[in-house]
Amino acid sequence: MGGSFDLVVIGGGPGGYVAALRAAQLGARTAIVEKDRMGGTCLVRGCIPTKALLQSSELYTMARDGAAFGLVADNVGFDWSAAQKRKGSVVDQLVKGVEGLLKAGGVTSYKGGARLAGKGVVEVAGDRLQAKDIVIATGSAVARIPLPGAELTIDSDQVLELKEVPRRLAVIGGGVVGMEFAAMFAALGSKVTVLEMLPQVLAMVDADLVAVYSKHLSKVGGEIHTDSKVSEVVKRNGALQVRFSTGGEGGAVDADQVLLAVGRTPYTQGLDAEKAGVKLDRGRVVVDDHLRTSADGVWAIGDVIGGIMLAHVASYEGVCAVENIAGHGDRVPDYHAAPNCVYTDPEIAHVGLGEKEAKEKGISVKVGKFPFAAAGRALTLGQTEGFVKVIADAESGKLLGAHIIGPRATDLIAEATLAIQNGLTLEQIDLTIHAHPTLPESLMEAALAAQGRAIHIPNKRTNPAPTPSPQAEPSNNQNREKQMVAPVKPSSSSPPPAPSAVNPKALELTKDNRDFLLG
Repeated sequence: MGGSFDLVVIGGGPGGYVAALRAAQLGARTAIVEKDRMGGTCLVRGCIPTKALLQSSELYTMARDGAAFGLVADNVGFDWSAAQKRKGSVVDQLVKGVEGLLKAGGVTSYKGGARLAGKGVVEVAGDRLQAKDIVIATGSAVARIPLPGAELTIDSDQVLELKEVPRRLAVIGGGVVGMEFAAMFAALGSKVTVLEMLPQVLAMVDADLVAVYSKHLSKVGGEIHTDSKVSEVVKRNGALQVRFSTGGEGGAVDADQVLLAVGRTPYTQGLDAEKAGVKLDRGRVVVDDHLRTSADGVWAIGDVIGGIMLAHVASYEGVCAVENIAGHGDRVPDYHAAPNCVYTDPEIAHVGLGEKEAKEKGISVKVGKFPFAAAGRALTLGQTEGFVKVIADAESGKLLGAHIIGPRATDLIAEATLAIQNGLTLEQIDLTIHAHPTLPESLMEAALAAQGRAIHIPNKRTNPAPTPSPQAEPSNNQNREKQMVAPVKPSSSSPPPAPSAVNPKALELTKDNRDFLLG
């Protein structure tokens, strides 16, 4: 059954269904087309099922290592099939939730593959939909490479449906997907080997964070080979073997399963986009700053435009596009504060500029780091690996970037994202009262550390603050340190001790004074 609509959205993932719901809120007669299950890759085969399994592996690790917490559990085991069942129920619940939201919002849903069949026309499963505007939100698909033996590998969709935990897992590709599965299966006891052709796994992550993660993976029996080029995958002795070279020297790793995780590619199959006048560039839909395509009345969002391939970015773009369509604003997407999360163990998250990137842009920066080993809440959780690192403009103090590895890093990044999006300074962050004991205190401490004023770790020695002039200055954040320095009064008493007489070691965090300093 066809119909006439103000807007037809093609694709029911995080970009598509959010766009449809926002359009309905704005009063548009809206339809959405999805050929699979509502929720798209993220909900059905990506973010959600992966995180459900990662949670199972995290609980297994906690139970196995719980003796220090008083947990008595002999012969702790792991039931992969039960974890798979729970994963499926989580996905089912969220799919039903999205379907319910669309129905409640008055959005008409169609199931099937969509095709652009002319100006303002979408064909789906024999139905012909008329639309004033169309939003393409078809997402992306698993990328494949011309690797000999690639047919012997599994991809990120298939690894979620394995019937058992592999004893040995080789991962080709050290990006986010590869490293998340490496972390999960290593925690479940698999012998994991990661092969990455670049000098660093997680190439977009600060090298300081990657060093911490690599060390952790090594402790649980995983291996990482960087600067390594895979030549082929072959069958050998009833298993698989991945052959590779590192620095000109050949190597091989045996595995029961080989995960090929080399990224994703925009998906436009069957859409007939170019026939409808939509320009493509190496498979991605080309859009302008407002998310318009080259075809009148056709817009595109999410992975299919080949930008930042993240679910939350797709949702954001969906809102921007729909509000532009409705004339409710001149929305040009701003990505400078788009957070990235990696659900490894420990978790990794970052937003904004990295230290190296900022310096390459010619920005003079100051950097602050605070270790979770000095955070009371992290100690109570028994999760002290990692740190918070902040990057700020040296002159203005404006926060430019935040990089976190440690407990709940993917949740902690939200505060830093809000700060960067709104142009907040280090001082505005440290003037905000943070509850104690909590993990977010670590961001506050990192902001203080960047200013040489950290409380719970020793600070790098800096020149003392200058004595303020007698004239009164207006009260504001930028001069508060000057105001807090008391004027030196002449005195006939003994002179103050020389700097050499003060022992800075007395204030350092040690195992002997930790409880006192941390409260």
